[in-house]
Amino acid sequence: MSKLSVDHLLGIKNLKKKDIELIFKTADNFKRIINQPIKKVPTLRDITIANLFFENSTRTRLSFELAEKRLSSDVVNFSSSSSSVKKGETLVDTVNNILAMKVDMVVMRHPNPGAAEFLSRNVESKIINAGDGSHEHPTQALLDSYSIREKLGSVEGKKIVIIGDILHSRVALSNFHCLKKLDAEVRVCGPSTLIPKYLDSLGVKHFTNIKEALNWCDVANILRIQLERQDVNYFPSFREYSMVYGVNKELLDSLDKEIVIMHPGPINRGVELSSDVADSEHSIILDQVENGVAIRMAVIYLLAQKINK
Repeated sequence: MSKLSVDHLLGIKNLKKKDIELIFKTADNFKRIINQPIKKVPTLRDITIANLFFENSTRTRLSFELAEKRLSSDVVNFSSSSSSVKKGETLVDTVNNILAMKVDMVVMRHPNPGAAEFLSRNVESKIINAGDGSHEHPTQALLDSYSIREKLGSVEGKKIVIIGDILHSRVALSNFHCLKKLDAEVRVCGPSTLIPKYLDSLGVKHFTNIKEALNWCDVANILRIQLERQDVNYFPSFREYSMVYGVNKELLDSLDKEIVIMHPGPINRGVELSSDVADSEHSIILDQVENGVAIRMAVIYLLAQKINK
């Protein structure tokens, strides 16, 4: 059986194209399983997984937990708000204490960029990065590309525009890496204050006009404005942002073609995306949520093959 070239999932930049294709192929099998009446498989009955979330999360945490339980693994959930981290315990000590309870794999979300990579070098466990600061969110990028592949038949050659708060988005950076490795064409659109300088080094071009961006693309992946990561005002107001960069039905109806609408959630309805677009036939947002479970099952399963029992 094919194996991943990596021992941890720390970021898309560490993956090869064949790794992504293997994850997708494995997810295809798991998606068939989770759409059957009996949704569980006994594949990982001997594996224990700890979910460590040092930031608030709903969709990602629930998606990972459901994926783990669908694979029949034992699951331990950890919240930093009720842990010894509040008493000054280090990250490595926290995780090593958990691993002493014979945990095989750690899924971690952390506010600091590089936390997952740091952990992978300092503890004996398989690490899955569920988001580290404004750095990467690899499983979100995988499920986004997987959803495009499912909707349009392939990712290769497709034009994807990522709209919104690119500067603070770990989803955007992981998507750039993933889509480029799958030979898609990627551009961004948003206020210049929310467009990071590193895009030049990645060869990603920037639209300033939302209608021009939407007429160019096959898929629009729309990001929310991340107020929790902003320490200054990057635009005058939500109302003005919505008027200039918001995607609504009137704007979609004015295009020369139909496009696919995506959003990693949570949606600020009426700001970056109107409800009549989010809930329309153009949207594959709920497909992304469903595919997230299959993709995370695939990642967990493939990394579990590398655990030495």
